[in-house]
Amino acid sequence: MGSVRGDLAALPELDEASLLRGLRERFLRQLPYTDIGDILIAMNPFQPLPLYGTDVSERYREPTVGTLPPHIFAVASRAYHAMLGCGGSQCIVISGESGAGKTESTKLLLQHIMNLCKGNSQLEQQILQVNPLLEAFGNAQTVMNDNSSRFGKYIQLRFQKNTVQGAKLSEYLLEKSRVVQQDTGERNFHIFYYMFAGLSSEEKEMYGLLDPSLYRYISGRFGTQNVAQRWKHKYQEVCNALDMVGFQEQEQVDMQAILAGVLSLGNVTFEPEESNGSVKVSETSRGWLKAAAGQFGVQEDELLKCLICTMSVTRGEQIQRFHSQQQAEDARDSIAKVAYGRVFGWIVCKINELLAENVDPEVELREIGILDIFGFENFAVNRFEQLCINLANEQLQHFFNHHIFQLEQAAYKEEELPWETITFNNNEPILDLLLAKPLGLLSLLDEQSAFPQATDKTFVDKLNSSFKGNLHFQPGRGRVLSFSIIHYAGKVQYTAGGFLEKNRDTLPANVRGLFINSVTPLLSVLFTGKSLCYDRASHVNQGPPWRELSVGGEAPVL
Repeated sequence: MGSVRGDLAALPELDEASLLRGLRERFLRQLPYTDIGDILIAMNPFQPLPLYGTDVSERYREPTVGTLPPHIFAVASRAYHAMLGCGGSQCIVISGESGAGKTESTKLLLQHIMNLCKGNSQLEQQILQVNPLLEAFGNAQTVMNDNSSRFGKYIQLRFQKNTVQGAKLSEYLLEKSRVVQQDTGERNFHIFYYMFAGLSSEEKEMYGLLDPSLYRYISGRFGTQNVAQRWKHKYQEVCNALDMVGFQEQEQVDMQAILAGVLSLGNVTFEPEESNGSVKVSETSRGWLKAAAGQFGVQEDELLKCLICTMSVTRGEQIQRFHSQQQAEDARDSIAKVAYGRVFGWIVCKINELLAENVDPEVELREIGILDIFGFENFAVNRFEQLCINLANEQLQHFFNHHIFQLEQAAYKEEELPWETITFNNNEPILDLLLAKPLGLLSLLDEQSAFPQATDKTFVDKLNSSFKGNLHFQPGRGRVLSFSIIHYAGKVQYTAGGFLEKNRDTLPANVRGLFINSVTPLLSVLFTGKSLCYDRASHVNQGPPWRELSVGGEAPVL
């Protein structure tokens, strides 16, 4: 019966085959949770199980949960009681493949920690309402997962003694490109579908929303009646969460007007202007341009200028340079992506403002941090976003190898137990390939992005010459411009098209000025930068969230 025990670290032989066999047997017994020492493995059961009711939560309230079967609530309880005791601040790391259940695990951890705090205060209820908001605006359907997080988040719960006093949320790597392009079998961010299902006919008319099948940015069929009913319910959840967390009614109206403007903008198409070789908005999409301008609260002719030309000043003289059709389409998509990204950043900022602790600065606060990062991804087509996601997972793998497993190895040595039966993949060479300066992949990408004449092909050519003979890099084969990285979790082929544009992440000239003068108050705020507590430079420079894992005591890890 050793293979079905709750802690697989107690197996006579701790090798890969034994671990997988033990996990399989527990999964077949509908036991999704298994300990391996201080690490909890959570297997997605893909079905509801009676494991999260009030009676179960009550069993995992006390610090002696080590005598109970492995459970996500046990991780929350250990972190909470260690934080109250001598352990200091704690951090819970959630890692795994896309679809493994990380988002649900985050919600269950928050639910149990708030329950340990009694879960009655308004602040605690507001914290629990953060997840429905983030899921609506930051999650989407992918080929792997119907509710995939398309961003990383780090939630810091701040306590004075045993009472939560505030919370802070940090978000990372929002997949903005999803706003303008989704692959087959995938969808845009949930919020767009929720709006169409949840808004009344009068509200849709107010926002200028038509049938969802008309919008280029909305992919796939809208769904069955049951799906639409579920989305309608989700929309109401989002509205309730916005109210509970503290968003004002006018802010909610402005936000939905901006989202409607993003969709209308996506339907603007272009055609050549025969007289001067420039481009113009096609006659069939003039109405979409007018609609987008109204939803954004800007002048139609000013929005048009941002799409079809670039204005610059040289020696006091204003120069107008007309776009090609491709440049106009890129400008359209860039505006849509940056508008959605600013809305998402503003939501996070507002959450942090509303949940900030209101205590004497002299009072010492302790924290429980929860890091929920996207899992390793390997799709049929992998782009710039997948490289960023997989880099984050390489960093986490390195953290596990060099911090968590070293602690386990030290314990084995102290007890004079053999450690040779299990080895862990050293992924430092892969991190060097990706992060080294000045010749790592990202450094070369930044270098190429700085050259106006550089293309995705010159970037790939640079990689092929720089990493020739590297065991973790393979040049692409065939007609598609690509390259492959041998990650710790396996080989991934990346399609290089769009790498430079996405890395530059440039905002078309004059767009900032256009939106600052918008009569839609929220849009003006998003591009003014003063009232929006979202400083991109400092946000990027603070480094990835896993660098913060060194705070406090030993962290329970999921």
